[in-house]
Amino acid sequence: MLQNTHTPLIGYLLWLFGFTGSHRFYYGRPISGTIYFFTLGLFFIGWLVDLFLIPGMDRQADLRFTTGPIDYNVAWILLTFLGLFGIHRMYMGKWLTGILYLVTGGLFGIGYIYDYWTLNEQLSQLNG
Repeated sequence: MLQNTHTPLIGYLLWLFGFTGSHRFYYGRPISGTIYFFTLGLFFIGWLVDLFLIPGMDRQADLRFTTGPIDYNVAWILLTFLGLFGIHRMYMGKWLTGILYLVTGGLFGIGYIYDYWTLNEQLSQLNG
């Protein structure tokens, strides 16, 4: 049975900011997400192609990651829009690092980027 860890709705919402690679990070593709970040979505061409690839990326993410009490979609929305304040970490129950992010701007942005690379794995571990 297919778990529903990710949703196309959030994927497309993050795709709107896709030239930053956010939708690729969301679907567990940090290397291409980083490439998109530094090349503006492969000069906007890759970003447009991804409009059609999101359903497949969603299915692959659902197969790869573990469902549980912590919702991936909520965590990713919090990371994307409030990550520098550590709200996503507090949502995951990581209060100490959440407060640390709050007072240091996501550990000066480095922790924020680290969480973009590892959030799916962190959530699978907490949900597992």
